[in-house]
Amino acid sequence: MDDNPAFTAYAPNITPGSRVVRWTDEELVRALREGLRPDGTLIGPPMPFALYRGLSDDDVQSIVAYLRSVPAVDGQQPESVYNIPLPHAYGTPVESVAHPEAGVTLEYGSYLAGPVAHCMECHTPHGPQGPILDTHAGAGGFEFRGPWGVSVAPNLTPHPEDGIARYSDEELKAMITQGVHPDGKQMMPPMPYAYLAKMTPEDLDAIILYLRSLKPLPLHE
Repeated sequence: MDDNPAFTAYAPNITPGSRVVRWTDEELVRALREGLRPDGTLIGPPMPFALYRGLSDDDVQSIVAYLRSVPAVDGQQPESVYNIPLPHAYGTPVESVAHPEAGVTLEYGSYLAGPVAHCMECHTPHGPQGPILDTHAGAGGFEFRGPWGVSVAPNLTPHPEDGIARYSDEELKAMITQGVHPDGKQMMPPMPYAYLAKMTPEDLDAIILYLRSLKPLPLHE
């Protein structure tokens, strides 16, 4: 559940035990990329559709195949409540997205840090409609509240004072995959270190290359 003044959003059941089992693969793809249900209603925040629109055809179909394979769980969450107006749509229909060529490149690093690994979702300050990617991409400052307390997403831009310019590539890799600061201090949740540790060395290099290319911004407060 995500509860704030703009909305109270509940993550729905997406296993084959839910209503989405009746959706076709094409309808699931459209829901993931465009936020549109089969009945034409819009899925609201915090789903990062600005990023998911960039999922390649191969990857979005793989996600659908995986969702079909998980064990079915019964039960539904309450309906989300929005205190803000939702747009008519999050953009024009997404017809097809080519899969970028894998390699240590800015293009591939941007793809991995965006729709795949969600770096740019969690490490960008949020407005009522989601991450403010057009002006504050990677500037951090978003607060995550949980049983651990409050953790603030750090600045991923190469700002010299409070961004990643202070760290070497190896230090960044340890923080991303192990959750350990250069001084040995453990980082707080909800960073999914166990999942990110499964990246190939080349994918990790591509992400760091991309992050170092971002416009330097101070930490957003």
